Formats: sequence, structure tokens, C-alpha cells
Amino acid sequence: MSPELTVFLMFVSLLAGIFLGFPTAFVLGGVSVLFGGSLMGADIYGLFIARLFGLMKNYTLLAVPLFLFMGVFMEKSGMAERLFNAMHLLWGRMRGGLGISTIAISAVFAAATGVVGASEITIGLMALPIMLEKKYNKSMACGSICAGGTLGILIPPSVMIIVYGPIANISVGKLFLGTLVPGLLLTLLYMLYIGIRCYLNPQDGPPIPLAESQVTLKEKMMIMLTSVIPPGLIIFSVLGSIFFGIAAVTEAAAVGAFASILLAAGYGRLNMGVIREACTQTMSITCMIMMIAIGATFFSTVFVTLGGDEVITRLFLNLPMGKWGILAAIMLLLVLCGMFIDWMGILFIIVPLITPIAAELGFDPIWFAVLVMVNLQISFLTPPFAYSIFYLKGITPPEVQTTDIYRGVMPFVGLQVLTIFLCVLIPEIITWLPSHFIN
Repeated sequence: MSPELTVFLMFVSLLAGIFLGFPTAFVLGGVSVLFGGSLMGADIYGLFIARLFGLMKNYTLLAVPLFLFMGVFMEKSGMAERLFNAMHLLWGRMRGGLGISTIAISAVFAAATGVVGASEITIGLMALPIMLEKKYNKSMACGSICAGGTLGILIPPSVMIIVYGPIANISVGKLFLGTLVPGLLLTLLYMLYIGIRCYLNPQDGPPIPLAESQVTLKEKMMIMLTSVIPPGLIIFSVLGSIFFGIAAVTEAAAVGAFASILLAAGYGRLNMGVIREACTQTMSITCMIMMIAIGATFFSTVFVTLGGDEVITRLFLNLPMGKWGILAAIMLLLVLCGMFIDWMGILFIIVPLITPIAAELGFDPIWFAVLVMVNLQISFLTPPFAYSIFYLKGITPPEVQTTDIYRGVMPFVGLQVLTIFLCVLIPEIITWLPSHFIN
């Protein structure tokens, strides 16, 4: 069988299994065994075992459960509730202030949890009822929560970054630095959009009554000391220790996990029930990630051994559109894949194929990797499989329709695309920090 036909049949089988609803990890593993066993014989199983042990010995991936544990404890500590109350008081008098507060809290919570589902559901349960009560535009309120939630996979420390690094053989610390400015840029663009929209159309985001925002200076200082500074110090200590070379990613994750326990204790939320739930959630998500990683490792082993990577590389490099046209084709491919496959599947299936292509085209590896990760945020907001929309729909009251959420996320998708263009036009948005802080 020719490599071209092999590539076609492997991808058709993969997509068919995923569309039929089978778990991604088992589809990857099943396709690998089917094609590897039939075309390569028993030798493939020795390669599987070698790659499996290599995956198990990857020290960087140990940071995944540690950051997940940190995120769950930060969530259970009541940090998001305290932050929202603080922002509600400080910015509520602005037009669109509650929407802007939602984005700001999402950015902080993104740095604390590193995953989308936990931050979006937690913030949505607090912010959406208040925004609806204050007569905010339903679509804009839903869009701000969905878009803010997607920051969880971009702003470091993010689980996606930790997984991406070993796949592309790139320093996770450099990826943390590379994603920081684009993540903050997206946050700023979201906030500007809400502020400008509500300034032009005050009915979309009316300010809260003056009586609700009147607090003394002493109360404001207490809010800052108890709600904003503690989680900020934890996030800064974790990222700062990585950025300044004090600790590796895994050690910093361990420090963050321990600090999150102290924060929960300080807020009076530490008990055996919270510890048990944190351990259970961490184990569940870690097992899902590792199962997909194992299946994807087997898939890539068979795919590369049968020459599939060379077929894909030739296909893209022979496109008659130059290096920037090829980059645009890759970005479009990621958007289309994101409409049907979750980001984890894209990470393990597509990234190993496009990374060598980017190297052949002479793109900076950090710049290209961060560009891909900014792109993958779009997958959370584009139907039919828009996970961010599904997360929010699960907690919305009956008066909020799915169409309201779809209309609300579209402007934020446009802002995500704009951020990609800005990162292409001004590469220093991504490359400046990694080039100046980590050698």
C-alpha cells in the first residue's frame, strides 16, 4: 500500500471513529493497532512499548496533575467568588463594568486553573445571573463568559502549554513566556470591545446603582488584601520562579499546588471533602489526558513509520502559495479541525505533523507554537462542537437560548482572529519575552 493511500485511510478511519462518538483515545489506539498490525506485523508492538515507556518517563508531564490539583484547590477556595465581589464593587459603576469584570476575573482564574471548563462554569454561575438581573444584553453577557473561559488554555500556567511542549520538543518555560503577552492582549481586546460597545449602546451594559457600589476606603483596602493579592502572589510566585530560572516547570507546579492548599486553609475552605474532591477531579482529568497521549503516541508511531509524515510535509510544501500562504492554510486547517475535534485531539494528532513543516519554512518554533495555541482557542467557540458554548448552556437559565450564546461569541471569535493577525504582523508580541528571559 502506498504512503499516500495509507495516510488517506488512516485519517478517514480516525474521523469516522470520532464522529461515531467513540472516545478519542480508543479511536487513536484502535486505528494504530489495525494499520500497524496489518502493515508492519508484530514488530510494531515492540515500538509501542518503547514509546509508551518514553512517555511515562517524561518529567515535564508530571506538572499536569500538579497544576490541575492547584487549579481545583484555587476553585474550591472560593477565590473566584471573592474576586467577582471585589470587581463588582470596583468597576460596577462603569457601563459594561460587570462584563469587563468577568473578563478580568477570567484572566486571573485562567492563570490559576489552566483549564477552560472549571473556570467558565465557576465564573458563569456567579456572573451570568447578576448580569441578567442588571438587564445586560443576553448575547453579550454569554459571549463574555465563553470568551473569558477560553483564556484558560492560553494564559500560563496552562495544561495545553505543558502538553504542547513535549509534543513539539520545545521548552515549556519559553512557551509560558511566549503565550503571556498574547493572552493579556486578548484579555485587553475583550475588555475594550465590551467597554466600547456599552459606551455606544448603554442599554447593553447599564451601570449598577450607586448605592450598591458605595464602600469606604478601608473596605476597599480590605477587599484588595483578602481577594486580589493572595491569588496574585501565588500566580506570580509560580510563573516568576519559572521565568527567572529559579525552578523548573514541574517544581513550580508543586509549589503552586502546596500554596493553593494554604490559600484554601486561609479562606476556611480546607476540609477532607475538598481534598477528596480535588484528588478525584485531578486524577480523572489526568487519566483522560494520558489516555489520549498514549493513543496519539501509538498513532504517530505507525503514521511516521509508514511514511505519513513525509506525505503531509510534501503536500503542504508543494502548495503554490509561498510560506505565508502555507501558514494561512495551516491556520485554516486548525480552525476546521477545531469545529469537529477537541483541542486535545488536535494537539496530539495535528501538531506532530505541522511542526516539521513550520521548521522547513523557517518559522521560529516558539512563535509558531504560540500561534497554534491562540488558534486553538477558536475551537471552543465555533460550532458544531463548541465546548465553551456547551459548558455555559449547561448552567444557563431557561430564558437564555443557545442562539443567544452563538450570537454572543461571534464578535469574540473575530477578536481571536485579529490577535492571530497581530501576532503574524508583529512577531515580537510572542518572541520578545522568551528571547530576553530564558536562554
